Amino acid sequence: MRLGIGIGWRPEISEAVEALPGIDWVEAVAENICTGHLPDSLARLRERGVTVVPHGVSLGLGGADRPDPGRLTDLAARAELLSAPLVTEHIAFVRAGGPRTASPGLEAGHLLPVPRTRDALAVLSENVRIAQESLPVPLALENIATLISWPGEELTEGQFLAELVERTGVRLLIDVANLHTNHVNRGEDPATALDELPVEAIAYVHVAGGVEKDGVWHDTHAHPVTAPVLDVLAELRSRVDPPGVLLERDDDFPPAGELAGELDTIRATLDRAAACPARPAPGGRPAARTGGSEPADATRDRLAAAQTALLSALVAGGPAPQGFDRRRLGVQSRALAAKRAGVVAKVAPELPEILGTGYRDAFLAYAATRPMSAGYRRDALDFAEDLLIAGRPADDAARRRLTHWWQDRAGARPPRRTTRLVRAARAALTGR
Repeated sequence: MRLGIGIGWRPEISEAVEALPGIDWVEAVAENICTGHLPDSLARLRERGVTVVPHGVSLGLGGADRPDPGRLTDLAARAELLSAPLVTEHIAFVRAGGPRTASPGLEAGHLLPVPRTRDALAVLSENVRIAQESLPVPLALENIATLISWPGEELTEGQFLAELVERTGVRLLIDVANLHTNHVNRGEDPATALDELPVEAIAYVHVAGGVEKDGVWHDTHAHPVTAPVLDVLAELRSRVDPPGVLLERDDDFPPAGELAGELDTIRATLDRAAACPARPAPGGRPAARTGGSEPADATRDRLAAAQTALLSALVAGGPAPQGFDRRRLGVQSRALAAKRAGVVAKVAPELPEILGTGYRDAFLAYAATRPMSAGYRRDALDFAEDLLIAGRPADDAARRRLTHWWQDRAGARPPRRTTRLVRAARAALTGR
């Protein structure tokens, strides 16, 4: 299946995407599509014959628990709604805690890395097989960018991906920007990863921008694509002709002309790499283990404990797990809080309007003691509730506006502090 050249469809740039020349396909975040109503822009693109691929971000196949049937059903419904040829997700975990660890459930609000160990590979492989059985079309999984490294890893990224493909037959979505991110942050050579992974399993490729700050590369999807990322794209093209290549942009959207220019640069990079002699296939790729038995509950329990400890350190003020770089954990924790503030501002734009310039500081102070546990919309309500219980904001008019906003979405009035304490105690006891 050839996809061609595409771009990530986002509501903020929907008109620009429709007008861009030479767009063969688009990718849309699955969780942002309602199964009962397809956005008009996507409907028009489909009428023109443009392929739409749903890209999931919340399944958490790398987590210790088996995939949630409801999330799988939702992803399958979006694939059918869009008549998509495939669906994609990430090799990541996004939540931890809960009954398996007898601790409250935590959400990262972001994609976090799976340890490259054989235990984690066994869990991931079974989760992937469960997902494959539940989806009406093939599944492809994306390598993620990360600021942190797990201690005691047994496999390189390329080896991990190769074994996953061998065990499950899953396709790969290779993000060359993420390979560059891991080169800067983890010292991993993108060329080595490309040599080790099965390039013939690639369904398509992501290209995105980022920025380096204090020696750390941040995969922002809010900056132009850089030359080093294009170099990785050329490295990949020297090994295989990918069925599709897609430009991602999630924030700080530039004018349509700049998006078109980036797409032209991507096309030119692919053309130049295709004109060069093909790189010979490596002969030293380690043989992957086929099949693989289902992981025992004890394996899932160990992974659950490790992921909960890491997520607690990142979002709930827990101690740094042994073996992790404390400075990097701090950078990742601040990045998660900043992203959380930004997403809440998008799903509830009234909050920064009501709070003005004080929104960000107020939300970060709230997030420091209140980890997310039920998604961004619930997070926005809880944040507003927290402010109102504390008698904030100080301005009477702003506090009335915030109260009315909260009442419209949650109830007659914010609960008293004692009610909140009872809720917190109940959640701690039940793990919810």
